[in-house]
Order: sequence, then C-alpha cells, then structure tokens
Amino acid sequence: MSDPLWLMLVKVLGIFLFLLLTVVLAIVIERKVVGRMQMRPGPNRVGPKGWLQSLADAIKLALKEDITPFNVDRAIYALAPIISTVPAITAFAVIPLGPEVSIFGHHTALQLADLPIAVLFVLAMSSIGVYGIILAGWSSGSVYPLLGGIRSTAQVISYEVAMGLAFASVFLYAGTMATSGIVAAQDRMWFAFLLMPAFLVYLTAMVGETNRAPFDLPEAEGELVGGFHTEYSSLKFALFFLAEYINMTTVSAVAVTLFLGGWHAPFPLNMWAAANTGWWPLLWFTLKLWGFIFVYIWLRGTLPRLRYDQFMALGWKILIPVALAWVLVAAGMRTLRNSGYEHWQPALAAISTVTTLVVLVFLHRRFSALNARLDESTAAVPTVATEGSFPTPPLPQRGSPRIKEDVNG
Repeated sequence: MSDPLWLMLVKVLGIFLFLLLTVVLAIVIERKVVGRMQMRPGPNRVGPKGWLQSLADAIKLALKEDITPFNVDRAIYALAPIISTVPAITAFAVIPLGPEVSIFGHHTALQLADLPIAVLFVLAMSSIGVYGIILAGWSSGSVYPLLGGIRSTAQVISYEVAMGLAFASVFLYAGTMATSGIVAAQDRMWFAFLLMPAFLVYLTAMVGETNRAPFDLPEAEGELVGGFHTEYSSLKFALFFLAEYINMTTVSAVAVTLFLGGWHAPFPLNMWAAANTGWWPLLWFTLKLWGFIFVYIWLRGTLPRLRYDQFMALGWKILIPVALAWVLVAAGMRTLRNSGYEHWQPALAAISTVTTLVVLVFLHRRFSALNARLDESTAAVPTVATEGSFPTPPLPQRGSPRIKEDVNG
C-alpha cells in the first residue's frame, strides 16, 4: 500500500531537515575535533561554547556580495552549484532509516522510496553530482577552476569503477539491489565482515568521491587557490560547501546500509527484543552514520594530501583489481549457497579476513620498499657546500668587517 501524499511530503521534509541538521553539526564538530587534534580550542565564541558558529557562517555567506566574473558562461555558472547539491539530497531518498513505524496513525517504513534498483540509483546520483564540479570549473573562464574540474573528471572515472564493483559484491551476495532487502539480509551478520575487502574498497572510494582530504585534489588550495569554486562567492559558494557535507553524509549512509546492517542494532544491543522495533533503529542508524563522519574528520586532521600520481595509482592499480577479484569470490559463494552447501557464512568471513590481511601486508611492504628507495636516492645525492654558493646564500655574520664596511658606506 502506497503512502498518501501528505505522508510523502512529511518524509521529504524530514529527510531534508535531517540532512541540514547533520551538516550544521558536522561543520562545528569537525572544527572542534580538528582543533582538539591540533591542541587548539576551535570555535568557542558564537553561542554556548561556539555551537552556533555554523549559523553565523551561513548568515555571513548570505550577506556577502555575489560577485560574477565578466567572462563566465552565466547559465552554467549559476546552475553548477545546484547540480552538485540536488543529487546528493535525492540519493538519500532510497536509504532505509528504520523499520515500519506509526506516523499520525499511518503505518509506514522509514524510507521515502524503496526502489528495486536502489543501489544503481545511488551510483547514478553520485555520478551526476560530479557534473556540478566539472561545469563549475569549465564555466568560470579561469585556469585554476578548469584544472580542478579536470582533476574531478579523472577522479570520478577512477573511483566510480571501484565503488561500482564494491556495490556489485554486495548485491550479488545479497541477491537484491533494493536497499531494504540488503538491510534485511544483514539481520545476523553484517556484510562488513563477510565482504571486508569490498568494504575497505568502498571506504577508500567514498572519500575520493566526495573530494575530501587526503583526496581533495579538485579544490587543492595549495596549488589551485580553491580549485573548481575559486570564482564563486556568497550563496553559490555556500551551495558547494553544503553539497560537500551532504555528499559526505549520503555516502556514509550508503556505507551503513550496505555494510553495517543499516538500522539494525549493533551487538550486544541486538539481544534486546525491542532494539529493532519502533523508533529505536533510527538512533542506531544515526550513531553508525556519525561514526563514518568522525572517520572523515579524523582523516582530514591526520593525513596530508596525496600527490596526483599516487592518487591515480591507488585507484587503478590497487582498488579496482581488488574489487574485481572480490566480485568473483562473492559470486562464487552465492552460487555455493544456492546449491545448498552448509557453513558458507563462516567460510566467507574467514576468506574475507585472510584476503584483507594479505592486501594490507602487500601494501605495507610496497610502500615501505618505495620509502626505502626514496631514502637511498636522497642519500646518494652529493652534498653541496652552501657557504657562498647556490642555493643557500651565506648568512650575514654579526660584527663582520664586510657588514661594518657596508654600513659605514
């Protein structure tokens, strides 16, 4: 039975307010957590202990002058922030936030739309959202935004493939592309344990898809000023800022849905009979979601930005081969399960753990060998005397005869 129109509008409003409140809190929490990591207070002036800082920033951005450069393509320039924001919000429509509940006397699931191909819908929305970045860089008529847009294009091509293969492992094993069916298939054991390599591939790909540190190459302020949004100001820039955090929330919700059991209560809370009924599952879903958001913040406060060649090599040489191999494993285990073989779940969990450990050991040895070669090449460079020669000029000596002679004329 389909929901009445007013109930669908209530769900739409609820999802929008949920995303907006998450973004407002995430901005303040990120600044406070990163400040704590760097041994500084963070925002602490606006409101009680600085918790209204996001509201002050929003008002400031709204009151700023909206400057449009002379040589932009005005239609695409104005449309690009909207293209970045709307797909991120739309993708959240297929995320199940909880089981069936009662809203004003009507029984309905805490999900706006239960599509049979919801996983493909999420992948399509994430692909469309990147067009906003690409078009923003192209329409600005400036070099640095254009370079940011080109980087974003390569980033999407590289990491969408890995993300799609991680999705394929999930829906092959679950036997459905509907997010509600995938959540129902994780009532006993989460796919993060059964499909651990696909889970780690998705974790890496989702950071790359959202242009977050250490993969924030399209907006690298160190070399591209601000990247694709350099020429944007006021509310247009605020839309890009909003799109980044909504994207971060959406891909985190997808990770919770596909790999961490969705709204199912974690152990040992799932031993409580009422843990997965009523409105309690919405709380478990939100806590899992904030766990992923904290990982985003942790990465930003810990890791430096990757070089572009390292970023491309990670996507094409490591993530895609691992994800493709795991698709074959997941398909084989699905076939064995359909054939009636018992004890398939512990075997898959063991294979998943061993594969993950082998990949991590391989990566550790590879990067350790690379660092050793870099150290050897650095040590092999002959030292250059710096006194009176390039590149370091000699330091002036206090009280030296030359300085006294220069001072006295």
